[in-house]
Amino acid sequence: MHPAAGEESRQLQGLGVLVTRPEHQADALCQWIESHGGHAIRCPALRIVEPRDWRPALALFARLTDYDLLIFTSANAVDRTLPHITERGGFPVRLELAAIGQATARALARHGIDRCLRPEQDFTSEALLALPRFQQVAGQAIAIVRGEGGRELLADTLRSRGARVDHAEVYRRERPDIAIEPLLERWARGDIGAVIATSGETLSNLFDMLGAAGQHYLCQTPMIVVSTRTVQAAAKLGCHHLLLAQEASDAAIAAALLRLAAHPSLSVGNAT
Repeated sequence: MHPAAGEESRQLQGLGVLVTRPEHQADALCQWIESHGGHAIRCPALRIVEPRDWRPALALFARLTDYDLLIFTSANAVDRTLPHITERGGFPVRLELAAIGQATARALARHGIDRCLRPEQDFTSEALLALPRFQQVAGQAIAIVRGEGGRELLADTLRSRGARVDHAEVYRRERPDIAIEPLLERWARGDIGAVIATSGETLSNLFDMLGAAGQHYLCQTPMIVVSTRTVQAAAKLGCHHLLLAQEASDAAIAAALLRLAAHPSLSVGNAT
């Protein structure tokens, strides 16, 4: 059923949405919220910065012919890597590419790369490792492109299956230093009706940034998350009004916001 003319622009019914994506990744979602009758409140809880040392990653990119498989763990990994690979002549023909999820695969597509392995659902390291391609990797050389300090499950599992695994770390995640008082004032006025947290690290940063007063508001506010791991992390912090989007894309988050606006009592267990 399609909304009537003019109805689409009011679908969020004035909902104030705290958008915690990194600043450079928030524009499209904020614009969608505003165009559908909501209020986008920007509060980047994660900042993507340069790695401490580019040299190991650049050395790996210079010898991609040594590898059988290259795995990208995030859209940030793709966007920060492709210019360096392009200036080195692009990907070797025999090199297989893999993306941990749909958002990462779409980032590759934006750079003109449409050949990659990826899970069809449950966009996690676990889902990627369950694909048939990753069951027989003994003797193969695999490179993982990621941020500094990423999860070790992917590398550890592939090594246990007999692969040689190297990392190319192309960015670093930091917690931003922002003024929280204006945000707390908006929460106190009831201006914030939903929070978006697209990773466990984003949620942890936000929780620490808010302090005790803000943490109380956060735990009482409906939150949209994009993975079961973040659901579990949020529940441990005391947040229980949780909606699970199907993935980390803007479209999936938008769909969850529309469900919340239409049914404010929805939470994990009856929202998907």
